[in-house]
Amino acid sequence: MGVKALFRHAAGLWPDRPFLDDGAERLSYAAAAVRARRIAAGLCPGTSPAGTKIALLTPNSAAGVCALLGIYEADAIFVPLNASFPLNEHRAAIDELGVSILLFSRRLAGGVDALIRDCPSLTEAICIDGDAGVGTPIDAVLARGEGHALPDRPGDPDDIVAIYPTGGSTGRPKRVMHKRLNWTTMAACFHSALPVDGDARYLAAPPITHAAGAFGLMLMAKGATIFLHDGFDAAAILEAIERERLTHLYLPPTAIYKLLEEPGIGERDCSSLRAFMYTAAPMSLDKLRRCIAIFGPVMAQFWGQMEAPSFCTCLPPEDHVVDDEALASRLASCGRETMFMRVEALGEDDTVLPPGERGELAVRGGLVMAGYYENPEATAEVSRNGWHMTGDLGFKDADGYVHIVGRARDIIITGGYNVYPADIEQALWAHPDVEECAVIGVPDELWGEAVLAIVQPRPGHAPDPAALIAWCKDKVGSIKAPKRIELRGNIPRNAVGKVDKVALRAPYWEGRARAV
Repeated sequence: MGVKALFRHAAGLWPDRPFLDDGAERLSYAAAAVRARRIAAGLCPGTSPAGTKIALLTPNSAAGVCALLGIYEADAIFVPLNASFPLNEHRAAIDELGVSILLFSRRLAGGVDALIRDCPSLTEAICIDGDAGVGTPIDAVLARGEGHALPDRPGDPDDIVAIYPTGGSTGRPKRVMHKRLNWTTMAACFHSALPVDGDARYLAAPPITHAAGAFGLMLMAKGATIFLHDGFDAAAILEAIERERLTHLYLPPTAIYKLLEEPGIGERDCSSLRAFMYTAAPMSLDKLRRCIAIFGPVMAQFWGQMEAPSFCTCLPPEDHVVDDEALASRLASCGRETMFMRVEALGEDDTVLPPGERGELAVRGGLVMAGYYENPEATAEVSRNGWHMTGDLGFKDADGYVHIVGRARDIIITGGYNVYPADIEQALWAHPDVEECAVIGVPDELWGEAVLAIVQPRPGHAPDPAALIAWCKDKVGSIKAPKRIELRGNIPRNAVGKVDKVALRAPYWEGRARAV
């Protein structure tokens, strides 16, 4: 199936239903289908663009979604460019992948002339929403596609349909090749784990080129109306929930924390929400409980990674239990494996570990990528005995709930003990003065590595580092507790919003042969 088939399915069943609304433009499924097919026909008129790599640089907009669907309609390979990335990241992606065509929004036209000049593989840049004074205006592309029918290819499940960058949490991003099968499996996993009943109304505020777009495409398959916000604005999101009677919302934990700080949030009418979805990073249990108190029993967590996108596990609303002590530990998990995936913790000999024993989490199933683009060595490093090794450390409990305790490279070995940063970060997140935190290992002559916690205080709060260390000792014990606390106004994040522990570690390990 894939994205093209999911969209055609929805447009065929609900042609007159509202599909896209970005505040300036509102399109039905039928209107979006016409536009997407015209874009596809104009991209490579008279020839099949199958296999052509086409990049998209757009804010959240109806024009951007239609362009994305046009790329899939053309059976080309979709290459997302995150609008928040710097120009050199776009240049690297275009060069490394040999992108032929760039679709861009007029608002992001700055630097496109430099990309045209500096990237030899680019044959054309197309402005998707008018004439930007650089590249080809979309009207000219639509005109040249008139009269050219799109070939109706059934498509092979193993066809490469998209190439996404990894988050770059371990250095330079790798390029992940997604197959048509990955998208089909995503839809199957999502809808089996979180069934969509009745008309759905979804808000995409994070970039549609990444996780927010994946959730949108899943809901699109059931005829959802998708509202598009260009960026995160807590007040605007709360207003949209009330005004548009939203049923589905996705935000990463960092944005949820900001939403919780919005004045008057508890007075808003959020009763229309059926699923408030989160993923991409561990979430503070204290803040998760606040979400449940404010929004009701609607929180839903998914876990995956770019190499096995988004839906390897699910913790649905009914598992977000706060009033039953025996079940509340599930809140610290990322749920159970979805229907078409297998998730296990593996030992050093790649054997499946028993419940409760910690190892590297590995996954099998139709979500697993085809591999890293032109990087067989890196692909081999994460592929063992039919498993994809995620790099996440964790365990499954006796009921099958998957718990993540950290990244393999994040383990801190202090005085001979393995310390998992996630345990300490959860303790710090529970402190009323802490907005955000990151725990890393730093060199220490006595301990080998010492536990350092970098803390971003809540606005208007000034926590005492010694008191925070004492708090952690009480919660996790002296061995795990930080030896030092550093207070910072902001904790650095990488371009996809994850805490950038590479940048945090770098100054402490500079000049050393080994960062362990």
